[in-house]
Amino acid sequence: MTRQTMFRRHADLVDRMATALGLDLEEAVMAGQIGMDTIGDAVLACTGCTHPDGCNRWLEMQTGKADATPTICRNSALFERLKAGKSV
Repeated sequence: MTRQTMFRRHADLVDRMATALGLDLEEAVMAGQIGMDTIGDAVLACTGCTHPDGCNRWLEMQTGKADATPTICRNSALFERLKAGKSV
C-alpha cells in the first residue's frame, strides 16, 4: 500500500468514526471547534494504529449513532471532547 493510499484510508476511517458518533468534522471546522491541523493530527494518529481492519469492521456494523469509539481508537479523547461541545 502506498503512503498516499494509507493516508486516504485512515482519513476515511477518521471521518467515518466521527460520523458514527454523530459528529460532522466539516461543520466543526466551520464553527471553529476544530482546526484542520488537528484533523490532520488525528489522521496521523490513526495511521499508527495496528487495527484498522478491526476499526473498519466496527464501523460497518454500526446501524445508528454510537455512544463511544472502540477502546482501541487512538482518537477517542478527541472525539469525546467534540461530542461534549468543546473546542480542540
